[in-house]
Amino acid sequence: MRYRACRARKLRSDEGSAAIEAAVILPSLIMFLCLAIAGGRIVTSGAKIDSAAEDAAREASIHRTAAASQGAARAATAESLDDQGIRCASTSVQVDIGGLSVAVGQVATVTVTVRCTVSLSDLLVPGVPGTRTLSATATSVVDRYRQRGD
Repeated sequence: MRYRACRARKLRSDEGSAAIEAAVILPSLIMFLCLAIAGGRIVTSGAKIDSAAEDAAREASIHRTAAASQGAARAATAESLDDQGIRCASTSVQVDIGGLSVAVGQVATVTVTVRCTVSLSDLLVPGVPGTRTLSATATSVVDRYRQRGD
């Protein structure tokens, strides 16, 4: 009898502790999940921006003139980012076409740098900035014996 009374008192004293534990732990678990999602978005977006820079560098290296190379690099970047589902708040494409002015028969390269501002504001995580600017640079070799324009 005495055992039952002690047990009953103990059970009554634990009432509500699960709710308090959940109230303390649940927000931190949700915050951790949101931070994991933000980190995943940054990593996958970075890989896709790397791919877009590689596409742009290759596209720029096969054109003969500076204007055509720059236009092709910008178009390839936009197409690659769109195909991969990356929405940039702002995009910047810088093309170094110095390799197009090298004499035929010499090794030359074209380098493209792509900067994309990725939005993180939809995650609503305190302390995480609303946007993050990611950058990728890729270099592609210009065909040594191909005719080059001005």
